Amino acid sequence: MNVRMSVYILGFLTLFEGIFMVVPTITAAVYQEPELMLFAGFAVGLMLIGFLITRFKPANKTLFARDGFVIVAVSWILLSVFGALPMYICGAIPKFVDAMFESVSGFTTTGASILHDLDSLPKCVIMWRSFMHWIGGMGVLVFIMAILPLAGGQNMYLMKAESPGPSVSKLVPRVRKTALLLYVIYFVLTLLEIVLLLIGGMPFFDAINIAVATAGTGGFGIKNAGMMIYSPFCIWVVTIFMFLFGVNFASYFLLLHRKFREAFSSEVKVYLGIFLFAVLTITLDIRHLFENVSTALMHSSFTISSLYSSTGFSTVDFNQWPTFSRTLLVMLMFVGACAGSTGGGIKVSRFIIFFKNMHNELRVMTHPRQVKKVKLDGHQVDSEVIRSVNVYFACYIMLYAVNMLVLSLDHLDLTTNFTAVVATMNNIGPGLNLVGPASNYDVYSGSSKCMLIFNMLAGRLELFPIILLLSPSTWKK
Repeated sequence: MNVRMSVYILGFLTLFEGIFMVVPTITAAVYQEPELMLFAGFAVGLMLIGFLITRFKPANKTLFARDGFVIVAVSWILLSVFGALPMYICGAIPKFVDAMFESVSGFTTTGASILHDLDSLPKCVIMWRSFMHWIGGMGVLVFIMAILPLAGGQNMYLMKAESPGPSVSKLVPRVRKTALLLYVIYFVLTLLEIVLLLIGGMPFFDAINIAVATAGTGGFGIKNAGMMIYSPFCIWVVTIFMFLFGVNFASYFLLLHRKFREAFSSEVKVYLGIFLFAVLTITLDIRHLFENVSTALMHSSFTISSLYSSTGFSTVDFNQWPTFSRTLLVMLMFVGACAGSTGGGIKVSRFIIFFKNMHNELRVMTHPRQVKKVKLDGHQVDSEVIRSVNVYFACYIMLYAVNMLVLSLDHLDLTTNFTAVVATMNNIGPGLNLVGPASNYDVYSGSSKCMLIFNMLAGRLELFPIILLLSPSTWKK
Protein backbone atom coordinates (compact mmCIF):
# COMPACT_ATOMS: atom_id res chain seq x y z
CA MET A 1 0.00 0.00 0.00
CA ASN A 2 1.29 3.45 -0.96
CA VAL A 3 1.04 5.20 2.44
CA ARG A 4 2.77 8.42 1.43
CA MET A 5 0.51 8.89 -1.58
CA SER A 6 -2.52 8.16 0.60
CA VAL A 7 -1.48 10.83 3.13
CA TYR A 8 -0.83 13.24 0.26
CA ILE A 9 -4.40 12.82 -1.02
CA LEU A 10 -5.80 13.14 2.51
CA GLY A 11 -3.89 16.42 2.73
CA PHE A 12 -5.80 17.70 -0.28
CA LEU A 13 -9.03 16.52 1.35
CA THR A 14 -8.21 18.56 4.47
CA LEU A 15 -7.27 21.56 2.36
CA PHE A 16 -10.52 21.51 0.40
CA GLU A 17 -12.70 20.96 3.45
CA GLY A 18 -11.16 24.13 4.84
CA ILE A 19 -12.08 25.90 1.61
CA PHE A 20 -15.62 24.51 1.81
CA MET A 21 -15.96 25.92 5.34
CA VAL A 22 -15.63 29.40 3.87
CA VAL A 23 -19.31 29.06 2.87
CA PRO A 24 -20.71 28.87 6.46
CA THR A 25 -18.12 31.47 7.48
CA ILE A 26 -19.50 33.94 4.93
CA THR A 27 -23.03 33.07 6.04
CA ALA A 28 -22.15 33.83 9.67
CA ALA A 29 -20.61 37.14 8.58
CA VAL A 30 -23.68 38.14 6.55
CA TYR A 31 -26.07 37.39 9.43
CA GLN A 32 -23.61 38.71 12.06
CA GLU A 33 -23.62 35.49 14.05
CA PRO A 34 -21.16 34.73 16.91
CA GLU A 35 -20.15 31.44 15.23
CA LEU A 36 -18.19 33.48 12.66
CA MET A 37 -14.83 33.14 14.42
CA LEU A 38 -15.32 29.41 15.03
CA PHE A 39 -16.00 28.56 11.38
CA ALA A 40 -13.29 30.98 10.23
CA GLY A 41 -10.82 29.31 12.61
CA PHE A 42 -11.67 25.85 11.31
CA ALA A 43 -11.47 27.04 7.70
CA VAL A 44 -8.02 28.59 8.15
CA GLY A 45 -6.75 25.72 10.33
CA LEU A 46 -7.78 22.98 7.91
CA MET A 47 -6.43 24.88 4.91
CA LEU A 48 -3.10 25.38 6.70
CA ILE A 49 -2.80 21.71 7.72
CA GLY A 50 -3.75 20.56 4.21
CA PHE A 51 -1.29 23.01 2.63
CA LEU A 52 1.58 21.77 4.79
CA ILE A 53 0.84 18.09 4.07
CA THR A 54 0.63 18.62 0.31
CA ARG A 55 4.02 20.38 0.24
CA PHE A 56 5.66 16.94 0.51
CA LYS A 57 4.99 15.28 -2.82
CA PRO A 58 5.63 11.51 -2.85
CA ALA A 59 8.05 10.18 -5.45
CA ASN A 60 5.90 7.12 -6.07
CA LYS A 61 2.38 8.19 -7.13
CA THR A 62 1.14 4.72 -8.08
CA LEU A 63 -2.24 3.72 -6.70
CA PHE A 64 -3.84 0.29 -6.73
CA ALA A 65 -7.38 -0.95 -6.03
CA ARG A 66 -6.68 -1.50 -2.33
CA ASP A 67 -5.30 2.03 -2.01
CA GLY A 68 -8.42 3.45 -3.64
CA PHE A 69 -10.80 1.71 -1.24
CA VAL A 70 -8.80 2.64 1.87
CA ILE A 71 -8.28 6.28 0.84
CA VAL A 72 -11.97 6.75 0.09
CA ALA A 73 -13.13 5.16 3.36
CA VAL A 74 -10.66 7.11 5.53
CA SER A 75 -11.40 10.32 3.61
CA TRP A 76 -15.11 10.16 4.33
CA ILE A 77 -14.54 9.43 8.02
CA LEU A 78 -12.15 12.39 8.37
CA LEU A 79 -14.47 14.60 6.35
CA SER A 80 -17.33 13.77 8.72
CA VAL A 81 -15.27 14.29 11.90
CA PHE A 82 -14.06 17.72 10.76
CA GLY A 83 -17.60 18.59 9.69
CA ALA A 84 -19.05 17.62 13.08
CA LEU A 85 -16.60 19.55 15.28
CA PRO A 86 -17.87 23.11 14.56
CA MET A 87 -21.49 22.10 15.21
CA TYR A 88 -20.46 20.40 18.46
CA ILE A 89 -18.16 23.17 19.72
CA CYS A 90 -20.62 25.99 19.01
CA GLY A 91 -23.27 24.15 21.05
CA ALA A 92 -25.77 23.71 18.22
CA ILE A 93 -25.53 19.95 18.87
CA PRO A 94 -24.42 19.32 22.50
CA LYS A 95 -23.42 15.64 22.14
CA PHE A 96 -20.52 14.66 19.88
CA VAL A 97 -22.14 11.40 18.75
CA ASP A 98 -25.17 13.44 17.65
CA ALA A 99 -22.96 15.97 15.87
CA MET A 100 -21.16 13.08 14.16
CA PHE A 101 -24.52 11.55 13.20
CA GLU A 102 -25.62 14.87 11.68
CA SER A 103 -22.31 15.36 9.86
CA VAL A 104 -22.20 11.84 8.41
CA SER A 105 -25.86 12.18 7.43
CA GLY A 106 -25.00 15.44 5.68
CA PHE A 107 -21.95 14.29 3.73
CA THR A 108 -23.47 10.92 2.79
CA THR A 109 -26.57 12.84 1.60
CA THR A 110 -28.81 10.79 3.88
CA GLY A 111 -30.69 13.66 5.51
CA ALA A 112 -31.52 11.74 8.70
CA SER A 113 -31.44 14.11 11.66
CA ILE A 114 -31.44 14.13 15.46
CA LEU A 115 -32.42 17.82 15.71
CA HIS A 116 -35.80 18.88 17.08
CA ASP A 117 -35.88 22.64 16.56
CA LEU A 118 -34.45 23.78 13.22
CA ASP A 119 -35.81 27.30 13.56
CA SER A 120 -33.50 27.99 16.51
CA LEU A 121 -30.30 26.97 14.67
CA PRO A 122 -27.84 29.66 13.52
CA LYS A 123 -28.02 30.38 9.78
CA CYS A 124 -24.38 29.35 9.34
CA VAL A 125 -25.07 25.89 10.83
CA ILE A 126 -28.12 25.47 8.58
CA MET A 127 -26.02 26.44 5.56
CA TRP A 128 -23.19 24.08 6.58
CA ARG A 129 -25.65 21.17 6.97
CA SER A 130 -27.12 21.80 3.51
CA PHE A 131 -23.74 22.43 1.87
CA MET A 132 -22.53 19.08 3.21
CA HIS A 133 -25.09 17.48 0.90
CA TRP A 134 -23.70 19.30 -2.12
CA ILE A 135 -20.11 18.34 -1.23
CA GLY A 136 -20.99 14.69 -0.66
CA GLY A 137 -23.40 14.34 -3.56
CA MET A 138 -20.84 14.03 -6.33
CA GLY A 139 -18.01 12.99 -4.03
CA VAL A 140 -15.23 15.09 -2.56
CA LEU A 141 -12.45 13.01 -4.14
CA VAL A 142 -14.13 13.35 -7.55
CA PHE A 143 -14.00 17.11 -6.92
CA ILE A 144 -10.30 16.94 -6.05
CA MET A 145 -9.61 14.93 -9.21
CA ALA A 146 -11.50 17.54 -11.24
CA ILE A 147 -9.20 20.30 -9.93
CA LEU A 148 -5.85 18.58 -9.52
CA PRO A 149 -3.98 15.78 -11.33
CA LEU A 150 -3.13 13.25 -8.63
CA ALA A 151 -1.96 9.92 -9.94
CA GLY A 152 -2.37 9.81 -13.67
CA GLY A 153 -4.72 7.20 -15.09
CA GLN A 154 -4.59 5.14 -11.92
CA ASN A 155 -6.74 7.62 -9.99
CA MET A 156 -9.65 5.81 -11.65
CA TYR A 157 -9.44 3.55 -8.58
CA LEU A 158 -10.54 6.53 -6.45
CA MET A 159 -13.47 7.32 -8.72
CA LYS A 160 -14.60 3.68 -8.81
CA ALA A 161 -14.43 3.41 -5.02
CA GLU A 162 -16.37 6.64 -4.42
CA SER A 163 -18.87 6.75 -7.30
CA PRO A 164 -22.21 4.94 -6.88
CA GLY A 165 -23.12 1.99 -9.08
CA PRO A 166 -21.87 -1.44 -10.15
CA SER A 167 -19.33 0.00 -12.59
CA VAL A 168 -17.83 3.36 -13.53
CA SER A 169 -16.60 4.30 -16.99
CA LYS A 170 -14.78 7.33 -18.26
CA LEU A 171 -16.81 9.74 -20.39
CA VAL A 172 -13.62 10.98 -22.01
CA PRO A 173 -10.14 9.41 -22.14
CA ARG A 174 -8.73 11.36 -19.19
CA VAL A 175 -10.10 10.68 -15.69
CA ARG A 176 -9.49 14.28 -14.63
CA LYS A 177 -11.54 15.61 -17.55
CA THR A 178 -14.33 13.13 -16.75
CA ALA A 179 -14.45 14.39 -13.16
CA LEU A 180 -14.49 18.00 -14.35
CA LEU A 181 -17.35 17.34 -16.77
CA LEU A 182 -19.38 15.69 -14.02
CA TYR A 183 -18.94 18.70 -11.75
CA VAL A 184 -19.79 21.19 -14.52
CA ILE A 185 -23.09 19.35 -15.11
CA TYR A 186 -23.65 19.18 -11.35
CA PHE A 187 -23.03 22.90 -10.88
CA VAL A 188 -25.17 24.01 -13.84
CA LEU A 189 -28.16 21.93 -12.70
CA THR A 190 -27.80 23.30 -9.15
CA LEU A 191 -27.66 26.89 -10.44
CA LEU A 192 -30.68 26.31 -12.66
CA GLU A 193 -32.71 25.04 -9.72
CA ILE A 194 -31.75 28.08 -7.60
CA VAL A 195 -32.95 30.41 -10.37
CA LEU A 196 -36.27 28.58 -10.76
CA LEU A 197 -36.89 28.56 -7.00
CA LEU A 198 -36.25 32.31 -6.88
CA ILE A 199 -38.69 32.80 -9.73
CA GLY A 200 -41.20 30.80 -7.67
CA GLY A 201 -40.89 33.30 -4.83
CA MET A 202 -38.68 31.30 -2.47
CA PRO A 203 -36.41 33.46 -0.25
CA PHE A 204 -32.77 33.62 -1.41
CA PHE A 205 -31.32 31.84 1.63
CA ASP A 206 -33.94 29.08 1.41
CA ALA A 207 -33.44 28.67 -2.35
CA ILE A 208 -29.69 28.09 -1.98
CA ASN A 209 -30.15 25.60 0.86
CA ILE A 210 -32.92 23.65 -0.85
CA ALA A 211 -31.11 23.60 -4.20
CA VAL A 212 -27.75 22.34 -2.88
CA ALA A 213 -29.55 19.72 -0.77
CA THR A 214 -31.60 18.61 -3.77
CA ALA A 215 -28.50 18.44 -5.96
CA GLY A 216 -26.80 16.13 -3.49
CA THR A 217 -30.10 14.25 -3.03
CA GLY A 218 -29.74 15.02 0.67
CA GLY A 219 -32.87 16.25 2.37
CA PHE A 220 -31.94 18.15 5.51
CA GLY A 221 -34.85 20.41 6.43
CA ILE A 222 -34.17 24.08 7.11
CA LYS A 223 -37.47 24.91 8.85
CA ASN A 224 -39.67 23.08 11.36
CA ALA A 225 -42.63 23.43 8.99
CA GLY A 226 -40.83 21.49 6.25
CA MET A 227 -41.39 22.03 2.53
CA MET A 228 -45.13 22.64 2.70
CA ILE A 229 -44.64 26.36 3.42
CA TYR A 230 -43.51 26.94 -0.18
CA SER A 231 -45.66 27.50 -3.26
CA PRO A 232 -46.89 24.60 -5.46
CA PHE A 233 -44.57 25.92 -8.20
CA CYS A 234 -41.52 25.52 -5.94
CA ILE A 235 -42.68 22.06 -4.82
CA TRP A 236 -42.95 20.94 -8.45
CA VAL A 237 -39.51 22.41 -9.24
CA VAL A 238 -37.94 20.46 -6.38
CA THR A 239 -39.87 17.33 -7.44
CA ILE A 240 -38.48 17.52 -10.98
CA PHE A 241 -34.91 18.23 -9.87
CA MET A 242 -34.91 15.43 -7.29
CA PHE A 243 -35.80 13.08 -10.14
CA LEU A 244 -33.19 14.62 -12.47
CA PHE A 245 -30.38 14.29 -9.94
CA GLY A 246 -31.27 10.60 -9.63
CA VAL A 247 -30.43 10.05 -13.33
CA ASN A 248 -26.99 8.84 -14.39
CA PHE A 249 -24.93 11.95 -15.17
CA ALA A 250 -23.45 10.18 -18.19
CA SER A 251 -26.91 10.52 -19.77
CA TYR A 252 -26.66 14.31 -19.61
CA PHE A 253 -23.22 14.16 -21.20
CA LEU A 254 -24.63 12.03 -24.02
CA LEU A 255 -27.62 14.37 -24.46
CA LEU A 256 -25.27 17.34 -24.85
CA HIS A 257 -23.51 15.41 -27.63
CA ARG A 258 -26.88 14.53 -29.24
CA LYS A 259 -26.47 10.83 -28.62
CA PHE A 260 -30.13 10.46 -27.67
CA ARG A 261 -30.40 6.68 -28.04
CA GLU A 262 -27.41 6.06 -25.77
CA ALA A 263 -28.62 8.69 -23.29
CA PHE A 264 -31.96 6.92 -22.79
CA SER A 265 -30.39 3.68 -21.61
CA SER A 266 -32.25 0.69 -20.19
CA GLU A 267 -31.53 1.93 -16.69
CA VAL A 268 -33.00 5.38 -17.36
CA LYS A 269 -36.10 3.85 -18.97
CA VAL A 270 -36.67 1.49 -16.03
CA TYR A 271 -36.03 4.35 -13.58
CA LEU A 272 -38.65 6.48 -15.35
CA GLY A 273 -41.10 3.56 -15.69
CA ILE A 274 -40.97 2.70 -11.99
CA PHE A 275 -41.45 6.38 -11.11
CA LEU A 276 -44.54 6.77 -13.32
CA PHE A 277 -46.06 3.51 -12.03
CA ALA A 278 -45.53 4.59 -8.41
CA VAL A 279 -47.00 8.06 -9.02
CA LEU A 280 -50.11 6.64 -10.69
CA THR A 281 -50.84 3.94 -8.11
CA ILE A 282 -50.06 6.00 -5.01
CA THR A 283 -52.05 8.99 -6.28
CA LEU A 284 -55.07 6.73 -6.71
CA ASP A 285 -54.48 5.23 -3.27
CA ILE A 286 -54.25 8.56 -1.40
CA ARG A 287 -56.67 10.72 -3.42
CA HIS A 288 -59.29 10.54 -0.66
CA LEU A 289 -56.87 12.16 1.82
CA PHE A 290 -56.75 15.47 -0.12
CA GLU A 291 -59.29 17.99 -1.38
CA ASN A 292 -58.69 17.14 -5.06
CA VAL A 293 -56.72 14.80 -7.31
CA SER A 294 -54.23 17.49 -8.40
CA THR A 295 -53.13 18.05 -4.79
CA ALA A 296 -52.83 14.29 -4.25
CA LEU A 297 -50.75 14.09 -7.45
CA MET A 298 -48.43 16.88 -6.27
CA HIS A 299 -47.77 15.28 -2.88
CA SER A 300 -47.42 11.75 -4.24
CA SER A 301 -45.04 12.90 -7.00
CA PHE A 302 -42.95 14.90 -4.51
CA THR A 303 -42.78 12.08 -1.96
CA ILE A 304 -41.97 9.41 -4.56
CA SER A 305 -39.32 11.58 -6.22
CA SER A 306 -37.86 12.34 -2.78
CA LEU A 307 -37.64 8.76 -1.51
CA TYR A 308 -36.89 7.13 -4.88
CA SER A 309 -33.94 9.48 -5.51
CA SER A 310 -32.95 9.13 -1.81
CA THR A 311 -33.36 12.86 -1.16
CA GLY A 312 -35.67 12.71 1.85
CA PHE A 313 -37.60 15.98 1.73
CA SER A 314 -41.27 15.81 2.71
CA THR A 315 -44.35 17.96 2.24
CA VAL A 316 -46.69 15.69 4.22
CA ASP A 317 -46.45 12.97 6.84
CA PHE A 318 -46.55 9.95 4.51
CA ASN A 319 -46.42 7.81 7.64
CA GLN A 320 -50.20 8.37 7.77
CA TRP A 321 -50.82 7.09 4.24
CA PRO A 322 -52.54 3.73 3.53
CA THR A 323 -50.55 0.51 3.88
CA PHE A 324 -50.19 -0.02 0.11
CA SER A 325 -48.62 3.41 -0.40
CA ARG A 326 -46.23 3.03 2.53
CA THR A 327 -45.20 -0.45 1.37
CA LEU A 328 -44.49 0.77 -2.15
CA LEU A 329 -42.47 3.70 -0.78
CA VAL A 330 -40.30 1.33 1.25
CA MET A 331 -39.72 -0.80 -1.85
CA LEU A 332 -38.64 2.32 -3.75
CA MET A 333 -36.17 3.06 -0.95
CA PHE A 334 -34.47 -0.26 -1.62
CA VAL A 335 -34.28 0.27 -5.39
CA GLY A 336 -32.90 3.80 -5.31
CA ALA A 337 -31.66 5.94 -8.18
CA CYS A 338 -29.45 5.26 -11.20
CA ALA A 339 -25.77 4.39 -11.04
CA GLY A 340 -23.57 7.41 -11.65
CA SER A 341 -26.08 9.79 -10.06
CA THR A 342 -26.00 11.56 -6.69
CA GLY A 343 -28.80 9.27 -5.45
CA GLY A 344 -28.55 6.37 -3.03
CA GLY A 345 -30.17 2.95 -2.81
CA ILE A 346 -29.08 -0.36 -4.30
CA LYS A 347 -29.35 1.23 -7.78
CA VAL A 348 -31.62 0.42 -10.71
CA SER A 349 -28.76 -1.00 -12.79
CA ARG A 350 -27.91 -3.59 -10.12
CA PHE A 351 -31.49 -4.83 -10.09
CA ILE A 352 -31.55 -5.04 -13.90
CA ILE A 353 -28.31 -7.04 -13.98
CA PHE A 354 -29.44 -9.22 -11.07
CA PHE A 355 -32.80 -10.12 -12.64
CA LYS A 356 -31.29 -10.67 -16.10
CA ASN A 357 -28.71 -13.02 -14.59
CA MET A 358 -31.41 -14.80 -12.57
CA HIS A 359 -33.50 -15.24 -15.73
CA ASN A 360 -30.50 -16.71 -17.58
CA GLU A 361 -29.70 -19.12 -14.73
CA LEU A 362 -33.29 -20.37 -14.68
CA ARG A 363 -33.21 -20.97 -18.45
CA VAL A 364 -29.91 -22.84 -18.16
CA MET A 365 -31.51 -25.14 -15.55
CA THR A 366 -34.14 -26.22 -18.07
CA HIS A 367 -31.77 -26.14 -21.08
CA PRO A 368 -28.30 -27.08 -19.74
CA ARG A 369 -26.61 -26.92 -23.15
CA GLN A 370 -27.49 -23.27 -23.68
CA VAL A 371 -24.90 -20.56 -23.10
CA LYS A 372 -26.61 -17.33 -22.13
CA LYS A 373 -24.87 -13.99 -21.62
CA VAL A 374 -26.21 -11.04 -19.67
CA LYS A 375 -26.57 -8.02 -21.95
CA LEU A 376 -27.38 -4.43 -21.12
CA ASP A 377 -28.14 -1.94 -23.91
CA GLY A 378 -26.76 -4.38 -26.47
CA HIS A 379 -23.44 -4.83 -24.67
CA GLN A 380 -22.38 -7.96 -22.81
CA VAL A 381 -21.99 -7.40 -19.08
CA ASP A 382 -18.60 -8.59 -17.83
CA SER A 383 -18.64 -11.60 -15.52
CA GLU A 384 -16.65 -9.47 -13.07
CA VAL A 385 -19.52 -6.96 -12.86
CA ILE A 386 -22.08 -9.75 -12.38
CA ARG A 387 -19.97 -11.26 -9.61
CA SER A 388 -19.65 -7.84 -7.99
CA VAL A 389 -23.43 -7.35 -8.09
CA ASN A 390 -24.03 -10.77 -6.51
CA VAL A 391 -21.47 -10.09 -3.77
CA TYR A 392 -23.04 -6.69 -3.16
CA PHE A 393 -26.49 -8.22 -2.59
CA ALA A 394 -24.99 -10.85 -0.25
CA CYS A 395 -23.12 -8.24 1.80
CA TYR A 396 -26.20 -6.02 1.87
CA ILE A 397 -28.40 -8.79 3.29
CA MET A 398 -25.83 -9.79 5.91
CA LEU A 399 -25.26 -6.19 7.02
CA TYR A 400 -29.01 -5.62 7.15
CA ALA A 401 -29.48 -8.64 9.43
CA VAL A 402 -26.72 -7.48 11.80
CA ASN A 403 -28.31 -4.01 11.92
CA MET A 404 -31.72 -5.36 12.85
CA LEU A 405 -30.21 -7.33 15.74
CA VAL A 406 -28.23 -4.35 17.06
CA LEU A 407 -31.15 -1.90 16.85
CA SER A 408 -33.50 -4.40 18.50
CA LEU A 409 -31.56 -3.86 21.76
CA ASP A 410 -33.22 -0.42 22.01
CA HIS A 411 -36.62 -2.16 22.28
CA LEU A 412 -38.33 -0.06 19.61
CA ASP A 413 -40.98 -1.49 17.29
CA LEU A 414 -40.03 -3.60 14.28
CA THR A 415 -41.32 -1.14 11.63
CA THR A 416 -39.23 1.68 13.11
CA ASN A 417 -36.07 -0.45 13.13
CA PHE A 418 -36.72 -1.98 9.71
CA THR A 419 -37.22 1.36 7.97
CA ALA A 420 -34.43 3.05 9.96
CA VAL A 421 -31.99 0.54 8.49
CA VAL A 422 -33.51 0.95 5.02
CA ALA A 423 -33.33 4.73 5.26
CA THR A 424 -29.73 4.89 6.50
CA MET A 425 -28.20 2.11 4.38
CA ASN A 426 -29.82 3.59 1.27
CA ASN A 427 -29.12 7.22 2.30
CA ILE A 428 -32.82 8.16 2.28
CA GLY A 429 -33.39 9.96 5.58
CA PRO A 430 -36.93 9.48 6.88
CA GLY A 431 -38.44 6.06 7.55
CA LEU A 432 -41.75 5.09 9.14
CA ASN A 433 -43.25 5.21 12.64
CA LEU A 434 -40.78 6.74 15.15
CA VAL A 435 -38.33 7.75 12.39
CA GLY A 436 -41.01 9.05 10.02
CA PRO A 437 -40.97 12.51 8.37
CA ALA A 438 -42.61 14.09 11.43
CA SER A 439 -40.03 12.53 13.81
CA ASN A 440 -36.25 12.04 13.93
CA TYR A 441 -33.51 9.61 14.95
CA ASP A 442 -33.00 10.97 18.46
CA VAL A 443 -35.13 8.05 19.71
CA TYR A 444 -32.08 5.77 19.40
CA SER A 445 -29.33 5.23 21.96
CA GLY A 446 -25.74 6.28 21.39
CA SER A 447 -24.64 2.76 20.39
CA SER A 448 -27.49 2.43 17.88
CA LYS A 449 -26.63 5.84 16.44
CA CYS A 450 -23.06 4.60 15.91
CA MET A 451 -24.47 1.63 14.01
CA LEU A 452 -26.59 3.94 11.89
CA ILE A 453 -23.54 6.15 11.26
CA PHE A 454 -21.74 3.08 9.95
CA ASN A 455 -24.79 2.33 7.75
CA MET A 456 -24.78 5.79 6.18
CA LEU A 457 -21.07 5.61 5.36
CA ALA A 458 -21.36 2.06 4.04
CA GLY A 459 -24.41 2.95 1.95
CA ARG A 460 -22.84 6.05 0.39
CA LEU A 461 -19.62 4.19 -0.43
CA GLU A 462 -21.46 1.12 -1.78
CA LEU A 463 -20.46 -1.13 1.17
CA PHE A 464 -17.09 -2.38 -0.07
CA PRO A 465 -14.69 0.47 0.96
CA ILE A 466 -15.97 0.51 4.56
CA ILE A 467 -16.05 -3.29 4.84
CA LEU A 468 -12.54 -3.58 3.36
CA LEU A 469 -11.26 -0.89 5.72
CA LEU A 470 -12.24 -3.13 8.64
CA SER A 471 -10.89 -6.31 7.04
CA PRO A 472 -7.49 -7.49 8.42
CA SER A 473 -6.48 -8.76 4.96
CA THR A 474 -6.56 -5.20 3.62
CA TRP A 475 -3.66 -4.22 5.86
CA LYS A 476 -1.46 -7.21 5.09
CA LYS A 477 1.54 -6.57 2.87
